[in-house]
Amino acid sequence: MIGVIRIAIVDDHPLFREGVTRSLSEIGGFEIVGEGATAQDAERIASTVQPDILLLDISMPGGGLAAVASILTDHPAQKIVMLTVSEANADVTKALNAGVQGYILKGVGSRALADILHNVAAGESYLTPTLSARLLSDLQSPHPADGVADRLRHLTERQTEILRLVAEGLSNKEVALRLELQEKTVKHHMTGVLSKLHVRNRTEAALMMRELRDRDRNRS
Repeated sequence: MIGVIRIAIVDDHPLFREGVTRSLSEIGGFEIVGEGATAQDAERIASTVQPDILLLDISMPGGGLAAVASILTDHPAQKIVMLTVSEANADVTKALNAGVQGYILKGVGSRALADILHNVAAGESYLTPTLSARLLSDLQSPHPADGVADRLRHLTERQTEILRLVAEGLSNKEVALRLELQEKTVKHHMTGVLSKLHVRNRTEAALMMRELRDRDRNRS
């Protein structure tokens, strides 16, 4: 059972921060432990406050994506969720590759946001469904005759096992700990996965695995 979830919000629009704070406070189960407006604020909060989840915007002084990279280098266990208006595939891919646990568009309702944050706190990852579908469409388009399942069948048993964990949102280090492997071994296997699937990064590979998993669930 998850207790009160400690949240920090970094966004350079004070009214937006106030709105998120008020909404989560009214729903209950959350404690706002920090607020800021810049990438430097985000880094300071991650170091000193260590919230359960850090909510970041992409468009802020210093850059939200730059803050993610810096924070996760020093605090790899920090859970970060992007809450932004940016729907650009490049931003989504960079954020997921950097290691964020969630990517949410600012049009989300307060109750939906609370549910997502609960799931992230429990160890799950989240990507706004419309963005997930668009990324999957983009990565499939260069291979119209080559289905997702066909490409995944080329993976070895170990590669499939690792990719399933990556699709759940685990980092290479977390996968290594789960499977009792060296992190460099996981990286080596992921290099093979990207080559066999003809994709550019681990985000696209994970989307393929998630798409196949969801398809199998719908059939059952």
